Amino acid sequence: MSTPHFRAGFAALVGRPNVGKSTLLNALMGEKLSIVTPRPQTTRHRVLGVLTSEQAQIAFVDTPGLHRGARRALNRAMNRTAAAALHDADLGVLVVEAAQWTPEDELALESIQHSGRPVVAAVNKIDRVRPRERLLPFLAELDRRHAFTAMIPVSGLKGENLDALIAAIGCVLPESPPLYPRELRTDRDFRFRISEAIREKLTLELQQELPYGIAVEIERAVEEDGQLLVDAAIWVDRAGQKPIVIGARGERLKRVGRAARLELNRALGRRLHLALWVKVREGWADSARALQQLGLDV
Repeated sequence: MSTPHFRAGFAALVGRPNVGKSTLLNALMGEKLSIVTPRPQTTRHRVLGVLTSEQAQIAFVDTPGLHRGARRALNRAMNRTAAAALHDADLGVLVVEAAQWTPEDELALESIQHSGRPVVAAVNKIDRVRPRERLLPFLAELDRRHAFTAMIPVSGLKGENLDALIAAIGCVLPESPPLYPRELRTDRDFRFRISEAIREKLTLELQQELPYGIAVEIERAVEEDGQLLVDAAIWVDRAGQKPIVIGARGERLKRVGRAARLELNRALGRRLHLALWVKVREGWADSARALQQLGLDV
């Protein structure tokens, strides 16, 4: 039952790569919905997180980082995904890094301005700014760039000032009954969460060796004898990348599988048996058909 003046709508988290959008979404939701790594452009899909209170229902949409120089079809698809999420949203939340402004931040702001949506600025990573007074000139400069509905300094990592950001967003949403059932937290199913968990562990394990053209596809997921049996294919786009992912005597792939399985056992609340295979699919990151198969906008 909605209360009088209940508000509901979509808030797209928009910003350049590595500005902390996924960390912020997870902090706002109080659980891990989006994978997080230090590598830019980790997020490739729209990830929905639904936060419902007595006054409002905010459907946060985590988006890929907007970036220039999108030469590959994968990069262009990620930019389109972010733009489409913003077009469908009721407002944009521009996530910027405290005391940092780059040409890609400008691109993100221009995208929101072009959409015509109201904009709340979330100035993230304030925990890195010492002393805090150093924020003041940055906030003043940001205020000159756009007529933001609100500017809220936050730390997704430390969970600072999140209630103020939630309140600022809730005030801008239209009056509406809830858009989703109160118990719904995300629209992503367990297959998506499994594939993303594997990709996160791959990214963290490989670090600088990680081939950019890497993806994960769930080929089979069946319930058997009280556990979930999952076969997952890891795509690489060149044959020479396959031994990098597998590692000496397969140890690297085993570590990735173990780390993903332990996290997913906790997250899904069930036992998981995970079998990983590395497959070469040359040029998949430039193939519209392959991107569609992975659920990306093309």
